Amino acid sequence: MRKHFLSTTLALAIAAALPGLASIPSAHAQAAPAASMVSPNRYGLPDFGDLVEQVGPAVVNISVVQQQQQAATDQNPFANDPFYDFLRRFGVPMPGFPGQPGMGPRARQGIGSGFIVSQDGYVLTNAHVVAGEDGDAALSEVTVTLIDKREFKAKVVGIDRRTDVALLKIDAKGLPAVKIGKADEARVGEWVVAMGSPFGFDNTVTAGIISAKARRLPDETYVPFIQTDVAINPGNSGGPLFNLAGEVIGINSQIYSRSGGFMGISFAIPIDVAMNVKDQLATHGRVQRGRLGIAIQGVDKDLAQSFGLSDARGALVASVEPGSAAEKAGVQVGDVVLSVDGKRIGEMSDLPREVGEKRPGTRMRLEVWRDGRSRDVVATLDELTADNAAGTTAPSQVESVNAGLGLTARVLSPQEAAQLRLRGGLVVEGVDGPAARAGLQRGDIILALNNHAVGSVAEFRNLVQAAGKRFALLIQRGESRIYVPLRLE
Repeated sequence: MRKHFLSTTLALAIAAALPGLASIPSAHAQAAPAASMVSPNRYGLPDFGDLVEQVGPAVVNISVVQQQQQAATDQNPFANDPFYDFLRRFGVPMPGFPGQPGMGPRARQGIGSGFIVSQDGYVLTNAHVVAGEDGDAALSEVTVTLIDKREFKAKVVGIDRRTDVALLKIDAKGLPAVKIGKADEARVGEWVVAMGSPFGFDNTVTAGIISAKARRLPDETYVPFIQTDVAINPGNSGGPLFNLAGEVIGINSQIYSRSGGFMGISFAIPIDVAMNVKDQLATHGRVQRGRLGIAIQGVDKDLAQSFGLSDARGALVASVEPGSAAEKAGVQVGDVVLSVDGKRIGEMSDLPREVGEKRPGTRMRLEVWRDGRSRDVVATLDELTADNAAGTTAPSQVESVNAGLGLTARVLSPQEAAQLRLRGGLVVEGVDGPAARAGLQRGDIILALNNHAVGSVAEFRNLVQAAGKRFALLIQRGESRIYVPLRLE
């Protein structure tokens, strides 16, 4: 569970009319939208009864029992006590040994929701439903219960933690299946319905509206969440969000909560993201994502002015990994990525999703802003892997950089530069005035000013004097590189 975010299903969005539950083909393209099944009741309010009757049979309850290995100290806290071992050898019953209480793995039990996406038994749900936050799905015993109370042992085909999507398979034919909608055509303010098993109360229906689209949550870079005010609680996780046509447009995944209960803000994974993951899991058992090998940050108004951009948009390249797809393509630190294969990059978070949706080996055309004009570069994507970096600082001789800037710094030592794999830079030792207001912090490493590398305090002073009242500093903070806009007035 992330801070302030409680994993739980956002279910059945008030889908429009569903003309019978149909088998979902692997290709996601659908025919023209079906007519709405929701009509006003005698009080003028929407009546979702017909909708629920048609889509309900494709919504399932999921129960999970997961074996979790105990640490040695959990199994037997007295294992290192010689007196304990003495009693055990003489046949005195003691907990924590084979055949005795407290021995063996513990079982984690959980509940969630899901929905059938094909008549031959494929079911979508959340990854955290079948594997927990840090568990192994292979250790899970998953049972899928249909609305008619039939139970099936499910095979976990695959999970993708980055999107929180899991694909299950049950041994059954001729099942009722949902119809897949188009999340990008959903509108803010549109009615939606959730259906799932909050607190184990299966086949529970709640309704609300779409509150916002393309929400970015902390630590989430691949999912533009649909925000709703549909009532969602623990057990709803993995359930469907329907539109008024009875089409699934999302998978209920998280809620925002300070108490652990529903507070009016729920988040669903767009169905197009989930179906892309589903197809890869069904084919390969895992999800392959493209990778450029860059660190990026957002572009605000001050940075846009510093780089000569007419508006504050795009993804600013703060670092380029040696040997990566980006370096081979000629991407440089200080480039601003404006579009990918013709798709506009409005926010920084748009870029990781566009890259991650493409397979390794895909050729991608990037429009970048460099030296006051746009240009195209073509990159062949690597496969996404975990990145590791390390950093350290050490004391040295400190100098005042500029009285008007409010900054004291020192030169990065050769040992520090080697450890950080840097060619040089200045370590910030004190901030005040404009430097403090800009957000500079003690320990930041200044690498460049307006993309001019900095190697000494004297060189930095000259660059500050030549830059005028506005400029951008490239700094390294911990494991990240970011640009900081700074104004002297």
